[in-house]
Amino acid sequence: MTSSPTPGLTRFNALDDGAAAAELHEVCASSAWGSKLLARRPFASAEALFSANETAMAELTAEDLGEAMGGHAPIGRPKPGDPTSAREQRGMAGASQELKNELLELNLAYQEKFGHVFLICATGATGAFMRDAVKVRIDNSPEQERETARGELVKINKIRLTRLVELAEEEGA
Repeated sequence: MTSSPTPGLTRFNALDDGAAAAELHEVCASSAWGSKLLARRPFASAEALFSANETAMAELTAEDLGEAMGGHAPIGRPKPGDPTSAREQRGMAGASQELKNELLELNLAYQEKFGHVFLICATGATGAFMRDAVKVRIDNSPEQERETARGELVKINKIRLTRLVELAEEEGA
């Protein structure tokens, strides 16, 4: 059973394509992903929006995924002045300097091997959890890691899309 659209989703559906594209770009840096979601508007429910996210992410090429990953700051180094990056990486705030240094070294090794930042849905994750994840994932093949990163992007995008609709509801209230 599908729920009806929320006021925030209704507002998002009513945006002109340029404004909607700008909001989607804040969710995911892949222009192909954004175009795929724009083409599926209007969304009847948040669940339909989340399903479109999953479908669009599954359709992205390796190049499109690279563009999406390029919009993310390395773990432990949120983008200065970016509240989304800071909020999502909150789990690193209490990490020891030793853990931060270790994660920096692991991030650099990961980036050297795969050519992009280590991507993980950091919301609610501790620094130790993220460190342990990069230690495991650095042994993946490039193909395995690309698909793992794709799955992490689906989760990140869903959190950001939820926030977009919730913030839209608050702004419209």
